[in-house]
Amino acid sequence: MMLSVFGLSIPISATELLLASFVFCLVFWVVKAWQPRVPKGLKSPPGPWGWPLLGHVLTLGKNPHLVLARLSQRYGDVLQIRIGSTPVLVLSGLDTIRQALVRQGDDFKGRPDLYSFTLISEGQSMTFSPDSGPVWATRRRLAQNALKSFSIASDPASSSSCYLEDHVNKEAEYLIGKFQELMAKVGHFDPYRYVVVSVANVICAMCFGRRYDHDDQELLSLVNLSNEFGDGTASGNPVDFFPILRYLPNPALDLFKDVNEKFSIFMHKMVKEHYKTFEKGHIRDITDSLIEHCQDKRLDENANIQLSDEKIVNVVSDLFGAGFDTVTTAISWCLMYLVTSPNVQEKIQKELDTVIGRERQPRLSDRLQLPYMEAFILEMFRHTSFVPFTIPHSTTKDTSLSGFYIPKERCVFVNQWQINHDQKLWGDPSEFRPERFLTPDGTINKALSEKAGTGLHPGLARTLFLSRRGWGLVPKRSREQRECPDSGT
Repeated sequence: MMLSVFGLSIPISATELLLASFVFCLVFWVVKAWQPRVPKGLKSPPGPWGWPLLGHVLTLGKNPHLVLARLSQRYGDVLQIRIGSTPVLVLSGLDTIRQALVRQGDDFKGRPDLYSFTLISEGQSMTFSPDSGPVWATRRRLAQNALKSFSIASDPASSSSCYLEDHVNKEAEYLIGKFQELMAKVGHFDPYRYVVVSVANVICAMCFGRRYDHDDQELLSLVNLSNEFGDGTASGNPVDFFPILRYLPNPALDLFKDVNEKFSIFMHKMVKEHYKTFEKGHIRDITDSLIEHCQDKRLDENANIQLSDEKIVNVVSDLFGAGFDTVTTAISWCLMYLVTSPNVQEKIQKELDTVIGRERQPRLSDRLQLPYMEAFILEMFRHTSFVPFTIPHSTTKDTSLSGFYIPKERCVFVNQWQINHDQKLWGDPSEFRPERFLTPDGTINKALSEKAGTGLHPGLARTLFLSRRGWGLVPKRSREQRECPDSGT
């Protein structure tokens, strides 16, 4: 028997033809078996064809948020891609994402069981753990209560309204003084290296009651660990979707493991020191607050669950790491926009002078009287979208969205860059214009601010607060310094 392919005649026996047909049918059957059965009345999410084994990795490239935003224009706000052999649901569009994360929040509140997540906080991170059951909820609630209660507690020896405000004021005052010193000496500098150390100091003060000198080696080691962690996650973790890479030489994975191990050692050391010096009724920081909760054995009202002492390290790690990189990046972007937009800087200066004056530091309670500064920070988050995706979600059960069937444990990417640059929502998304968040009477447009905040992950709430507080000291600058010199600042 002769088989004709592209004009070529290839001899083939009946047995070989039968075997080839059998293999084809077997592969087809396996592929069909892998695909979930779609209930009647629903459809499978659309998406482009991908490469065998690789999926859409090559298509996504270095800017996957841009590629997926373009694909959403073709396939809609609910589309599906594959990374390796793993199907991934990609959500875009404000209404679609609100439907998934708010109205159907319980269906999409899970985390995918990714290998890299097991390396963070010894696999017990509240942020990255695939567990979303009662134990997870109890730990999360305890962490939120500890953070909230300590943040609003007043320090009798300070004029600030709470410990957090006091820590940020001290660090921001030092930071601005350092900037002025550097400008007087050399006329230009890279602010990031100073901002990241100040941010680390605020978080250390909140979590461990300790403020470091800026050249302290332990503090600088923490900053380096944070930078290495960011470098290790910036391009994603291929091992999450290509398991074979775990067993091959992988310098990036080795670095990621090493960073997390060193970070864990530091956390264990700090918590152990707190246990040794803990005094009931004398709460120095968030770690003390968590220890007190554990020693009081406060049980969960619904699930009868308590937090073991061993889990405190993981909770503190989450609280410590949540704002480290995002706060630094947000403040750095604020600096960039203030430098490159002197008209915006002047409006912020004028508002601060009018509302607060130059005789005192800003207070938390001033926030509602500073709508332009609020609009500036909201626009910074929207325009930069420096965290283009949320931490991946996962479905907790079989569900549907916009008429599409979504099976349980489906990995979900939320493209918040697409929301923040949707021309239908913003009109001119590429323009940096804080005024878009203000109503005609000069107050914050709450409806629009909610649109910008739909996709922000939890760490950014603290980023927003610290950025706002840090820049409250801008009035101390003289009016002659508003314009940025032509240096490389």
